[in-house]
Amino acid sequence: MRLVRWLLSLRPSPSQVLISLLIAALGWLSGQALSRVDQDLRIMYTEYTLGAADLAHISADVMRYRNTIIRALEADSKKDFDRITESLPTQRARIQQAVDRYAAAGLRVSRSGRSEPEDIEAVRRSLDQYFSVASITVELLTQEWTAPSPTERDRLRRKAEEHASDNAGPKMIQVSLALDRLLDTVADVAKDMRDEGTKAIQETSLMLVGGSFFIAFLNLFLTKKRRQPLPDGDLAPSHEAPSSPLPLSGDHRHPVLRAE
Repeated sequence: MRLVRWLLSLRPSPSQVLISLLIAALGWLSGQALSRVDQDLRIMYTEYTLGAADLAHISADVMRYRNTIIRALEADSKKDFDRITESLPTQRARIQQAVDRYAAAGLRVSRSGRSEPEDIEAVRRSLDQYFSVASITVELLTQEWTAPSPTERDRLRRKAEEHASDNAGPKMIQVSLALDRLLDTVADVAKDMRDEGTKAIQETSLMLVGGSFFIAFLNLFLTKKRRQPLPDGDLAPSHEAPSSPLPLSGDHRHPVLRAE
């Protein structure tokens, strides 16, 4: 209750209200700028640092997928072939999920014109083409192990090897090139965001310093303006006639009375 009564008893002057509003506005603007920088830093970490790691994992998973097909070409029995190729659907799904997860983030276009949406679509197209060609290789190998004669199995094996070399190999190179281009675009966009954050921090610092000096100057100016000189009568000391000293009790001198 005392605090409420004290607040109600306040009677701020117009200059105090103005300075308080300026300080509040300066603090709000600084908070907004720092909040934007903090948001950009979070985006850079969640969507670009982790996103670049996901893209690197995609490249490694694609290489693992290709190595699995090469191992399937070298299988000595149908049992080994089935054991090796049973992981292919899982590997393919993991790659596509990683691409979809990155595409679901906020994709941007850099100041230099590099576009994340265009590059991620190029990665998707190259992956679809590679998986389509790789599935034909796996289908040929599956037919090989169910062929009725050794001659037919040899023919299908050669056809699968030629298909993997002539078709799957170039498609794999296209996937690698598309991923490299996307990584370059990610780095370019992240650099733009870093530059924007640095610029925002510099502008906020200048605004804080300049605003603080302005408010301090305004405070001194308004305080000086409020001061009024006191009247001269209040400043002049009072001059009173000194009272005559009283005669001392031990003084035996008496004034001589003038005869009238």
